[in-house]
Amino acid sequence: MATRRPTGGQVTIECPGIRVEYPVEHSTITIIRPDDWHLHLRDGPLLEAVVEATARQFARAIIMPNLKPPVTSTQMAQAYRERILAALVRTAPGVSFEPLMTLYLTDGLSPDEVSRAHDSGIVYAAKLYPAGATTNSDAGVTHVDRIASTLERMQRIGMPLLIHGESTAPDIDVFDREDIFIEQTMVPLRARYPELKIVFEHITTKSAADYVSSCAELTAATITAHHLLDNRNAIFDGGIRPHMYCLPILKRERDRQALVAAATSGDPRFFLGTDSAPHPRADKETACGCAGLFTALNAMELYAEAFEQVGALEKLEAFASLNGPRFYGLAPNEETITLVRGSAQVPAKVMAGDVEIVPYRADEAMRWVIEQ
Repeated sequence: MATRRPTGGQVTIECPGIRVEYPVEHSTITIIRPDDWHLHLRDGPLLEAVVEATARQFARAIIMPNLKPPVTSTQMAQAYRERILAALVRTAPGVSFEPLMTLYLTDGLSPDEVSRAHDSGIVYAAKLYPAGATTNSDAGVTHVDRIASTLERMQRIGMPLLIHGESTAPDIDVFDREDIFIEQTMVPLRARYPELKIVFEHITTKSAADYVSSCAELTAATITAHHLLDNRNAIFDGGIRPHMYCLPILKRERDRQALVAAATSGDPRFFLGTDSAPHPRADKETACGCAGLFTALNAMELYAEAFEQVGALEKLEAFASLNGPRFYGLAPNEETITLVRGSAQVPAKVMAGDVEIVPYRADEAMRWVIEQ
């Protein structure tokens, strides 16, 4: 159970790129150390620059496989896992963090490869990207019928299916892609594979929240901090804001409110997944910018803010630390983290070699800081 306790005196909190000193008559929240059930770490210099931000908060994370080339074999998942752990040793020696790997589903990925991955002990799920839905999804699934044998194998062995739930037909409005996907793909898929564990990733609409609430326990959903805190107006506040562009795109205010209600409901089928997706500044601020927000730098602080806004801080621990492990059949973590209510400035940029990454809420003040 999340707890608050009064404190006093002076404290200095230091996080990557953040340092703040203030009197700590503020409340604190101590919860079981959380996990991130949807994370993009990228590779190479970007991986080196961002992995510490996740590891200082989360004990485990489901790692997305949409690299170039995508992670489509157990061997590739193992190699990527080793690169992640090596980067962590270089950037944050002594920090404990477990990457939970995934496979990227393609029309041609064999059921036997899925079984090998499941048996490896390092691959925890397979990811379905509809072809063309988001960053590096060109090799994704063109129609779920083409992976029927793979889905049947996953259902039999108990391997979760993670779904980017958007229809990609060019005649569908970008703000309606999730709703159409539920109707045209999710409902028949769920009926066809009733025993398959499914995570509806980064849901963004009231329709998705209602759909998951109506399903049995084998259907769950992750929710991002930015979809809890912002609606689509944030993309156009004073002009086009490329660093607020993500996929699935931010939706209407009624959708944001429905996501907050779901996250704070206590329903164990909703849990934390940041979908933190760093891109170089140049790839965001261009004529055709990339989709993705880098939220890992201050993820738990953002979730605390969202839950605090509706007076539901006591529900944060279940959403962040208990519901995800329960769905994946894992034990909760034994450690705890403490968030201190105060004020801290988010840095304007994070450097990956000579490349700039702009974090979510860059140059803005945070209401919460993780105690180190």
